[in-house]
Amino acid sequence: MITRENITFRYDVQPSDPTIIEEIVRSTGFFYEHEIPVAAELAIERLAKGIESGYLFVFAEINGKVISYSCYGLTPCTVGTYDLYWIVTHNNYRGKGAGVKVLQETIRQIKLLAGRMLIAETSTKDQYKPTRSFYEKNGFICEAEIRDFYAPGDGKAMYVLRRIE
Repeated sequence: MITRENITFRYDVQPSDPTIIEEIVRSTGFFYEHEIPVAAELAIERLAKGIESGYLFVFAEINGKVISYSCYGLTPCTVGTYDLYWIVTHNNYRGKGAGVKVLQETIRQIKLLAGRMLIAETSTKDQYKPTRSFYEKNGFICEAEIRDFYAPGDGKAMYVLRRIE
């Protein structure tokens, strides 16, 4: 099990991170091939534009190796609402608590920014049931579903964490 003692966090994006992000996302087997480069593109944009990109990151490392990460940002035209764009744990570390630790640290960072709400979106396909369960176990409530959003038979579930504590 991964504990607070054996995991470290960093918030800066390093030049090697886009490649690492692609590897982590690909390892899960959950994402369409066309989605994988999108995850890396957000890190590339952060490297190019800095904080002005609007993308914030939490990287979880064990012994200097990134095992999980999140990408989030303030939702435009809102007061304190943040979008969780990506939260992904390398398949070799799934189910060991890394995702929960990254989510907790992401929420802590959002609280420091006076955030009040966090929105997470995911697929309604059966394959994503563990993802939906992850959000629910961590205090999110599914407030909306849009059928056939990503593709026919692949809807979007929108989860909300209203109390950032």
